[in-house]
Formats: sequence, C-alpha cells, structure tokens
Amino acid sequence: MPEPSMLSAADLDALVAGRHRDPFGVLGPQATAAGRVVRAFRPGAAAIALVTRPDGAAFAMTQRHSAGVFEVALPPGPVPDYRLLVTEPHGVVHEVDDPYRYGPIFGELDAHLFAEGTHYRAYDALGARVVSHGGTPGVHFAVWAPNAARVSVVGDFNAWEGRTHPMRLVANAGVWEIFLPGLGAGPRYKFEIRDQRGRIFQKADPFGRWFEAPPDTASVVWQGSYTWRDEAWMAARTTPGAAAPMSVYEVHLGSWKRAGNGGRTMTYREMAATLVPYVRDLGFTHIELLPVMEHPYTGSWGYQVIGFFAPTSRFGTPDDFKFFVDACHEAGLGVLLDWVPGHFPKDAHGLARFDGTALFEHADPRQGEHQDWGTLIFNYGRHEVRAFLVSSALFWLREFHLDGLRVDAVASMLYLDYSRQAGEWVPNKYGGRENLDAVDFLRHLTSVVRGEQPGVALMAEESTSWPGVTRDVHLGGLGFTHKWNMGWMHDMLAYCAQDPIFRKWHHDKITFSLLYAYSEKFLLPFSHDEVVHGKKSLLSKMPGDAWQQHATLRALLGYMFAHPGRKLLFMGAEIGQWREWNHDWELDWAVLGDPRHAGLQQWVRDLNRAYQGTAPLWADDDSPAGFSWIDCHDSDNSVISLLRHEPATGRIVAAVVNFTPTPRHGYRIGVPVGGRWRERLNSDATCYGGSGAGNAGTVVADGSASHGHPHTLTLVVPPLGFLLLEPDTL
Repeated sequence: MPEPSMLSAADLDALVAGRHRDPFGVLGPQATAAGRVVRAFRPGAAAIALVTRPDGAAFAMTQRHSAGVFEVALPPGPVPDYRLLVTEPHGVVHEVDDPYRYGPIFGELDAHLFAEGTHYRAYDALGARVVSHGGTPGVHFAVWAPNAARVSVVGDFNAWEGRTHPMRLVANAGVWEIFLPGLGAGPRYKFEIRDQRGRIFQKADPFGRWFEAPPDTASVVWQGSYTWRDEAWMAARTTPGAAAPMSVYEVHLGSWKRAGNGGRTMTYREMAATLVPYVRDLGFTHIELLPVMEHPYTGSWGYQVIGFFAPTSRFGTPDDFKFFVDACHEAGLGVLLDWVPGHFPKDAHGLARFDGTALFEHADPRQGEHQDWGTLIFNYGRHEVRAFLVSSALFWLREFHLDGLRVDAVASMLYLDYSRQAGEWVPNKYGGRENLDAVDFLRHLTSVVRGEQPGVALMAEESTSWPGVTRDVHLGGLGFTHKWNMGWMHDMLAYCAQDPIFRKWHHDKITFSLLYAYSEKFLLPFSHDEVVHGKKSLLSKMPGDAWQQHATLRALLGYMFAHPGRKLLFMGAEIGQWREWNHDWELDWAVLGDPRHAGLQQWVRDLNRAYQGTAPLWADDDSPAGFSWIDCHDSDNSVISLLRHEPATGRIVAAVVNFTPTPRHGYRIGVPVGGRWRERLNSDATCYGGSGAGNAGTVVADGSASHGHPHTLTLVVPPLGFLLLEPDTL
C-alpha cells in the first residue's frame, strides 16, 4: 500500500492547535496525489486502526503527530464503509464511526431561507437534532456563527475537548455543522467557538430544545415522544371563531404552589393535576404563563431568556410541558405564553457576542443595550435574527400547541429613545425616534403567525399610545389581535388608592378609558408587574380597614368585568393575598381560612361564571354598540352606572358601582326596559364577606323616564359595592 501524502505543516499545526477552519478538507476520506487517504484526529489517542465493514479488515493508521493525528492510504476503488478503532493512552479500545466521512445536511435551501429571514422552521435545520443520515442514526449539530474562526461541538461524548469535533462551515451561510453518527438523545453539549482574535469560549445552543437545570448551563440533546390528545381542541382553534369571552389567570409556575416537605417547585405534571382544575373551577377561560423558556436567573421570572426553543428544565422535560398544555385543553382552558423578543441577557453562555461579535444584538450600545435591565436588544434589521425570532414564536405554537403569545415590552422595541436621555440613542434614517426595523419585524411576525395560525391570540404589552397596535398590517397597523390596556389599569389603581372622601375629585380616572376604548382591541390587566417592587399586593393597595379593602377590591373587579375588554388577573389577587408576590415562595394559601378571603375567591368565581354566561358583557367588546353609559357624571356620590348590549339579540345588562363606603338608598338609574330586573351579582352579599345590603334579588322598573331612558330602577347600591342587573323580560 503506498505511503499517504503528508499534510502540510501549516494544516497539521492548525489542526493540532484547534484553529483549522476547514477540518472536512483534511480529515476523513481525502483524495491525494498518492490515492485515497483517511485521516483522523483523536486528541491523545495512542493508536488508531481503520476497520472496514462488513469484512472486518483492519488497517493500522500511521501516526503523523503525537497529539493524535493518524492517516492511512486505502486500496484503489471506492471508499469502503469503515469504523475507527481508537486505543486510548490507558489502553482502553473503543470503536467509533468517523463523522468526517459524512456529507452536509444543512442544504442550499436552508441557507437561502435563513439568509433572507424567511426560514420559519429554522429549528428544524439548526441546533441539535436526532436524525438518520445516509441510513445511519446520529445527531446533526448546526449553529450560526459567521464571524468565528473555528467552531466545534463539545460535550459528554468527547470529554468536552474542542479539537475532537471541529465543524464544517457551510459556504455563504455562516452556519457550521457536523453529523455525529451513533449519538442519540441525552448528552449534554455546547459549541466551542474560536473567534478571529484567537479567544476560545463555549456557548449554549441558541436553538437548543432542552437545557441542564440552572445554575448549570449546557444544552441537552432532546428527542421527544409525546402523543397529543387534543385533536378536537386544535381543530376548533384553527378556524377563527366568533367573539368569545376571555378571562385570563396569569401564573408564575414556580411560585403558585410548592410541593414536598422542602418546599420544592412543582413539576409540569404536578401542576397539570393541581393548577389546571383550580383555574377551571374558578371559571377562567385561559391560563397565561410568565415565560417558561429556559433562563439562567430565576429572579428574572423568565424574562431574561437563554433558550428561545426550550421549556425550562426546572419543572421537567419538554414532553412534561406538553402534558401540561394537553391537560389544559382537556379541561377547556386555552394556554397563553409570555414571549420575549425585546431583549436577552448578557450571560457568557448565551447569545451575547455569540461568535465574538455582536451577532444577535446591535454593536452600538446606544441601539443594542437596555440600560434599565442590563440586557441586550436584538438587531431586528438582520435577516437571520428575524428568522430566529419568528421561528421561535411559531415553534411554541406548533410544537407545544399554545393558543397565543403575549409579546413582552413592545414599547421598548418600538422606540429608539426608550428610557434614554438625549445623546444616548441613535435616530432613524428620517431623524425620528421610531425603531423602523422593529416595526417591520413586528408586522412581519404578526403577518406570518396569523397567516399560519389563524386561531391564536397575539397580545402586545404596549404601554404608550402607538397607533394601530391591533389594526391589520395591510391597513398600516402592527397586526396584533389584542393590546394590554395599561392606561385603564393605572388609572383605576390610582383612583382606588385614594381615600373615598377624595375620589369625587378624581372621577375622570374611571371614565377616561371609554374615550379610547375602541381605538384598539383591549385586554384589561391586573398583572404581576403591579404587585412587586414595593407596589404592594392588589388588596393591600386599597385604603381603609380590612373590610373596606376587601369591599373596594370586589367592586374594582366587578367594574373590570363590566368594562369593555378581555380580563386578566394575576395569581393571588383572587384570594386577597396581603403581601407582595415573591417568586421564591408560594402564594399565601392560608388566608383562605378567613371567610373574607374565601368570599373574595368565591366572588371571582361567580364573576367569571356570570361573565361567560352573559353575552352582553363580551359579545361586542370592540364596538361602541356594546356599551353605553347610564350616568357617568355622578362624581359627588362616586357612583357610575352603565349598560352592556348584545345588539344581535337585543339582550342588555346594567352595572352600577359605588366607590364610597356610604350605601346609596333610593338611587335612581334610567333603563330602556320596564318590569322586573334580577340582581345577578351583588358584591356586598354576605357570602362574599359583605354587609348584605342590596335589593333582595329583584327590583321593578317603573314608567318614569330617567337618564334618557323610558324607565327607572330605584336601587339600594351597597357601600363600596357592585351590582349587575338583568331584565327578566329578555
């Protein structure tokens, strides 16, 4: 057999030093002037033999460098199927398949779509995937790092040695890939990157499907096997339906309830057995989860995401999370997920300066860093970043059957000067403060998602008056299905924080929201952000003694359910938790031993049931036809009264709210329908912890005109109370 052609000294040195940019050009089967050669580099190996299949012929390979470079010349003809028999210095011998005899998997179409930002299944081409290549099972690793000098995959399978498995650079794509035959699900791994300055560092997989539990930071090769049971749910969801009630229970999974004697966090499957029936019993239509994407810092509540394609391993596996979602659907609950495209953390193993350069983020900190949060901002104008983010959004909807995404911190994306002083931001090309790349990205995102997943919700947490957040993209809007009404929330909390004697001077805070209620499709939130960082719990915000605090909160929640817009309540508010939310511990469930707290929980349960069973409260949420004031001017008494309409059937309900502790006897409101009216809800009922003031269940409208209506109801409006009334005649 002829002596093989030697590697050049430069190639050999680069290979041994772990800085060769084209390992597939020198390792594995190679054509040389002397014929076919197979080269292998197994750092530290004492000997390597090539063994052919199926005949088992063995060829000792010649050592070309003491670091572990070996080669052997092959007989003339095609390269046979072969394995490498590696002898380690301590004498252990093991057989491995040679990754460098396999061709590329990341193809031209993948490269083209990713480069133009339209690869909406980028997670099927990048990351770690258990696949079969040329009939051989293994794992394909691929990562985008266009400015790296060398990229290797390291992990449990190669002792975390970066020289063992250097990857192939796909021309014109900036993607590095390698197929490791014989590998399966389970090993931990990272990508080891050598940048253009010679620095070597390890990064977790941006497309990783599973991660080690923090504080460990490696990605884990994942292959799921879950069988879904929600076919009927998904089939009903794919077709946009008519208007429907939406009442959302917002949850942080790590602190809703703990389990075990040590107060450990519950698993996804344990929460399927406890949280799901609890939310269903309370009558909510949806659960919204604070981000469950993998994140290193628990104190970020999930908002500083590392794994944009991985449910956090704190609570179990991806299949366990699918089990949780399936259980929600079986119980008739939709699942919404907070999704965070606005920023990402600077953790060394994450996306920050991924290949030694500002790859996912802007290089200029005036564009690329959130100073308030200490996080980095995505470069929305970069096509590959768009593909990454849109693929992430679709991944959660496709793979985990989620029913919607709440896009976090949209305002921080839209404005270049968000939380910045003059000189700390870079104007757009027109000299303005709008982030044009972010606007284009959001429109692109909502168009793609709504086009493919027409039944899902896309909610924007947008805290400014940016026009057209929920207007269709083709009409110049951002294309979201809903917007959080932060203005209503702040106004109502500020109003209710006032001593009742002063509320008449702030009456406009109740009524102002109706001036813009139909400018967007709104959701009314009392969210997690309002019960942390010294803001106090929802119940503790209310003034007065404990009775007044409970009564005011019941009245406020009643008004929320009567006001146009979908509803959202953060966990703990329904039981009247006194202390602020603590992400490191569970809710204060013990308060339910107090009848007032149990009554508040029952009030939320009854509000939800009345809301869902009363179409006027939701059928025309986005149209002025669904609402009218009876009297919004009674500031002296701090009382408001309103009607909700279902124009399609003519059905109406009336709501009255008294925001003072003084009961209003003989209080008159005009109504369009005479006869008997039922008191559907009364927040002052004793079963809710109230005083029992009210109208004994019914009241009759007389024939005298009032407030522009032909009939009048004369009511007892309870102190700090909410009434919902409905005519018997309809």
